[in-house]
Amino acid sequence: MALTKSNPFKLTQKAPNFNLLDVVLSKEKSLQELKGRNGTLILFICNHCPYVIHINKILVSLANHYQKQGINFIAISSNDVESYAQDSPEKMKELSLEVKYPFPYLYDKTQEVAKAYDAACTPDIFLFDKNLKIYYHGQLDNSRPGSDTPINGKDLSNAMDLLLQRKTYSGPEVPSMGCGIKWKN
Repeated sequence: MALTKSNPFKLTQKAPNFNLLDVVLSKEKSLQELKGRNGTLILFICNHCPYVIHINKILVSLANHYQKQGINFIAISSNDVESYAQDSPEKMKELSLEVKYPFPYLYDKTQEVAKAYDAACTPDIFLFDKNLKIYYHGQLDNSRPGSDTPINGKDLSNAMDLLLQRKTYSGPEVPSMGCGIKWKN
């Protein structure tokens, strides 16, 4: 697995809109209908990436906590399913139900949404305020597969706490790192 860092995201940028297939509900959902009243966390993930597998449990825990406070979570997979069948919509649905994602898992078949966000890796984490303006784009925490560092989600949790307190985020934004998005040829 090649380690890929997330690309910089301009701090003035707003979340690009989308309509994508919710693999569990088998219907399209838009950013406008999924956004949270206090913020929206968009996660580019996939089924097979060891970096995502490593954080799945804490993503569920964080979503269960912060969604009650008005920060909605949205997961998107943009990988090429012809080359990576384990990331197909059917397998996405299986994983979502198995892991009990409390958030929609959307399929970006054309990869246009990943390109609009300039997403580079899985996980690639984007936190937007209630007006869908970027607030934080960085790592979950310092833990990586195979490291002795425990997963705690502190970097992302800190950003979400500050967002809820309506404070300006001024901490460092360490790029998220993981497997590169599997682009179509």
